[in-house]
This record gives sequence, C-alpha cells and structure tokens, in this order.
Amino acid sequence: MEKKRIILTFIIAVATVMTVAAQDFDKYFTDATLRTDYIFSGNVKQQNIAVDELCRSPRWYGKRKRLAELPVEGNGQITVRDHKTHKVIYRNSFSTLFQEWLSYDEAKTQTKSFENVFLVPFPKDTADITVDLRNNRREVVASLTHTVVPTDILIRRIGERNVTPYVTLQQARDTTRCIHIAYIAEGYTKDEMPQFLADCDTAMEALFAHEPFSTMRDRFNIIAVEALSVDSGTSEPSKGIWKNTALGSHFDTFYSDRYLTTLHLKTLHDWLAGTPYEHIIVLVNTDKYGGGGILNSYNLSMTHHRAFKPVVVHEFGHSFAGLGDEYAYDVEQIPMYPHDVEPWEPNLTTLVDFHGKWENMIKDGTKLPTPEPKDLDKPNANMKKWKVGAYEPAGYSMHGVYRGFPDCRMRTNENPVFCPVCKRAITKLIEFYTE
Repeated sequence: MEKKRIILTFIIAVATVMTVAAQDFDKYFTDATLRTDYIFSGNVKQQNIAVDELCRSPRWYGKRKRLAELPVEGNGQITVRDHKTHKVIYRNSFSTLFQEWLSYDEAKTQTKSFENVFLVPFPKDTADITVDLRNNRREVVASLTHTVVPTDILIRRIGERNVTPYVTLQQARDTTRCIHIAYIAEGYTKDEMPQFLADCDTAMEALFAHEPFSTMRDRFNIIAVEALSVDSGTSEPSKGIWKNTALGSHFDTFYSDRYLTTLHLKTLHDWLAGTPYEHIIVLVNTDKYGGGGILNSYNLSMTHHRAFKPVVVHEFGHSFAGLGDEYAYDVEQIPMYPHDVEPWEPNLTTLVDFHGKWENMIKDGTKLPTPEPKDLDKPNANMKKWKVGAYEPAGYSMHGVYRGFPDCRMRTNENPVFCPVCKRAITKLIEFYTE
C-alpha cells in the first residue's frame, strides 16, 4: 500500500509541475511569435547591436516549458524579462556568422554588419529583451536591452496571408510538444520543385537513420517550404557567377571556397512566415561540395553532391544541438578555442573544467588525454573496440582541444554514426524540448 502511495504522489507531483509550466507560458505569452530582427556590426575591437525591426506571426512553435532554461550556452543569448517584475520569462542561445567573422583577419581592418533574426513567444504585456554576444573566452562583449510593447502599431504583421506553399513531410505524435523543422528550397525553380521534395525526403531519412533521431522520430514535425528561385543553383563568387535565388546563398563565405551560406536572414524568415517552423534546414540545389550550420539559426547543405547525406546530418548537429567540429587543420587558421578556457560545446573539452561533460562515460583506467587507436581508418570494423576518452585533435586545433571518441559524424563524413558522447548530448536536447 505504501509503495502505491509513493507512486501516486510522484505522478501527482509530475502532473503539477507540467501544469505550472503550462500556466507560466499562458501567464506571460500568447500563442504567437515575436520575430526580433537585429543588426550586429563592428570589428575585432568593438561590436554593436541595433534593433532593426519587430514582426508578429501567428502561432508559437518553440518550447512552452523550461522557458528560462538553456540547454546549451551558445555564443550569444536572448533573454526576455517581464517589464514590471524583471522576472526572466524566456531565454534561448545562439551563434552567428558575425561572431565567426570576427575570428578572421579581415575583422582586424574592416567593419561590417550582419543581419540576425531570433524568435521568441509573443508577450502579453510589456517586456524587456536583452541580446548579448560572447567571445571565445565566454565573456560578454556586447549587450543591448530594449523594451517591447505588444500593442505597438509598428510591429509588422506577417504570415497571416500569402504564406509560402509547404508540404508536411512528417507529423509529430504530439504537435504541442515536438520539435518543428522546416526544409526550405534554395536555387530551385518552379519546374524543379518535385526535385526539391525528393531531396527533402532524402535529407529527412538520412537524419532518421542516425540515433538518437531514429528512436525519437515521432517527436519531430517536418515540413518542406517551396521557396521559388528565378535561377537554378547558387552563386559562386570565385567564378564570377551570381544567381537570382530565393535566399541569395553563395559559396566563398569569408573567402573559403566550400563555405556555403546565406547572409539574408530576414529574407529567409520572410519566406517561412506563417509556416510551422523553429529549426531551419536550407537545401541548396547544387552538386558542388559545401554547407554550414549555425546554432539556432540555420543548417545549409548542398543536395546533389555524393556527400549530401552525411553533410546535412553533420550540419544539423551544429544548428540543432550546438555540437562542435571534431576535426582539425594541419595549420590552425581559426583559433576558436583558447586552451585555458573550457568550451561550452557538449562534445569538446580542453580538460580545464571537464566536470559535467562526459566524465561519467569514461571507464576506469582510460587515460586522459587518450591516445588514438591504431585502427582509426576502419570505423565500421572497429568501433565496438573503441572507448570513450579525450582524443586529439578537435575543435580545429591539433593539440589542446579534445573530443570524446575516436570518430563520429561530427568528425568525418565516412563515420556512419554519432559517437556515444554526441548521441547523449542530442538525446538530452530532444528531451529538453519535448518532455
């Protein structure tokens, strides 16, 4: 009898927490999205943040519980506070191309601006929104707080009509507690839309071929947004090729030949307005190798190169889960991770503050740092023999930054799976958003 009473008490407690969380959302927010557009500008010495525009679109497709919690720290954060009480009522993290650009030599002599767009639930009452940017030492280097009055007549209404056509590829088991992904077409003409939908299916099945996405598939709601381009393909500035496409994507980002991105984030979100989306995967109609992934911004991938499947999944590891790259260059072009600072990414460490990462996954006797196995070139045959540890190289650095496993989807295109460390990090994130 006592055991039944304990179980019943636990069930009531869980139900109470869930009810309070739902009431918390309903107390402060309405079922709509506030799109906040910013301009980030500056150079390596000084960075600035300015409000560009505010928009309102129907429905809110992000989290409704754990509103003030962050699953990953990110390179920046957006915080919403109730204006009267100053209570934090929503938080989220992000990374940006602007912050990445600051690590390049060009930022030492030039000043540039970048568009950035963030989505928060639409407040019922006046709210204060703070956006801050952090450097690679996890220090806040720029911050802006502005007040939003929900009745402001200059908040632009979007997504109420003329919504871009979209197809539902997969409906989540519970659409009120799920993760919303939108695939969006880039460089596909009207006649090429059937090919875009086929490419969406390929990308979706590639993702769900990986654990933990496979097991947790019914927690994802996925659509394909048919953004039409005038020209087929994407721009290649190094060849003098400029295309008229829906999102204005191009190779040669930061003068890197294979770095394929779009800088037009307002246009991207304009195409998506009124569709059920939170996480964005841009599919680019090209057979040239390239892509990119930015935490809580977008994942962008070419579709007709033989490495399409591993690349689109790898980039989603960045944009969705905040996973870091686990490879390195012979000469480190971008010193992204100071060796005396612990990275916030869940799959990277400098061993400066390893507590809370994957230390409990390491078996007794495994050395830290851990020597790479000699059979690294044969992942399919030898993965079962590998151990979780702390392996160099990682985080673009040959030494001083470590990954948790010999190989992983975040390290090479050839490895067929996410490693145990990344798999656990993704699982925790999916649970954070959906439980």
